[in-house]
Amino acid sequence: MLASLGSKAFLFLSNMIPLINLTSTCVPLPLENVDTDQIVPARFLKATNKEGFGANLFYDWRYQKDGTPNPNFVLNKANYQGCILVAGKNFGSGSSREHAAWAIADYGFRVVVSSFFADIFKNNAMNNGVLPVVVSDAFLAELFNSIQHDAAATISIDLPHQTITNNATGRSENFNINAYKKTCFLNGYDDIDYLLAHRDAIEEYEGEARIIRN
Repeated sequence: MLASLGSKAFLFLSNMIPLINLTSTCVPLPLENVDTDQIVPARFLKATNKEGFGANLFYDWRYQKDGTPNPNFVLNKANYQGCILVAGKNFGSGSSREHAAWAIADYGFRVVVSSFFADIFKNNAMNNGVLPVVVSDAFLAELFNSIQHDAAATISIDLPHQTITNNATGRSENFNINAYKKTCFLNGYDDIDYLLAHRDAIEEYEGEARIIRN
């Protein structure tokens, strides 16, 4: 299949951005059991284009019934900024809609930190360039405490060493990630990019297989 694409194959590379080391301020969402319908309401699911989906993120919490911003919701508070979302336990439960990951990625979050993610959401997030980092309940509570005391508090992600650090306390934890997905994040690959990056090896293998068959 790769051979049939010819030299134009690399025109189809994604816009995924590598994630290696990241230090950022955070947006705290200390709510447990946030499901995908709360992340992006069902009425927005008709859209098929990922672009602009960040406007729908947490829409029913973010906006009041008259369409004006809810001043009490964290995304509308100017002091909380950054590309890391720190969320409560069991984030992304509910339906398997990939739109939830689209909205988070399009809003500008590169990392979501929680003590537990629903498996389908976790996979959708990684497929859309958002790194889900699982930490202990105690470490998550510490992060919320640090951010509450200082909105300028930062978190550092070191993907090669798989560590997350609360820079307010200097405390770190290790996190797990699938080796394949880690490679994709480090290089800015989606699944197709990964295959294309190994095109020469695949074509060599196919050539050897044809020789054996013949």
